Amino acid sequence: MSLLIPDSGLLFWMLLSFGIVFAVLAKWGFPVITGMVEERKKYIDRSLAVAREANERLEHLKEEGEALVASARKEQGRLLREAMHEHDRIIQEARRQAGEVARKELEEARCQIRQEKEEAIRDIRRYVALLSVDIAEKIIRKHLDSEKEQMEMIDRLLDEMIAKE
Repeated sequence: MSLLIPDSGLLFWMLLSFGIVFAVLAKWGFPVITGMVEERKKYIDRSLAVAREANERLEHLKEEGEALVASARKEQGRLLREAMHEHDRIIQEARRQAGEVARKELEEARCQIRQEKEEAIRDIRRYVALLSVDIAEKIIRKHLDSEKEQMEMIDRLLDEMIAKE
């Protein structure tokens, strides 16, 4: 028997255990992950639709502002100089308010999208961290079979913690 070629019995049990782990992951692990990704995608799509709607509202407010300006220009010819001055002040105030409302709605939509994106990233990172810890635990258990190896590992970790302080 060569050190580089595994025994057929060992190869059989390795393939069997790999198949079992893969089947378990395929049955319960992968659907959960893909489900979460799809759910997050739908959530982001809905957020984008809300942002588009906010942009449409902004466009509508802009059209209304332009309509107000057009009606004000028709009245300019009929007003006296004092009335014309007052009219310009009203138009400027309406534009400012429309601009403020549009800016606020757009900023709220951007903030909401940013928050949802950050939340999605945090959720994915949390899930990946949990998976990493589970994998690390399984690897450490495999490599620390004897009590002597466990004690050596504990001593080494304590020495590292003391050295950091």
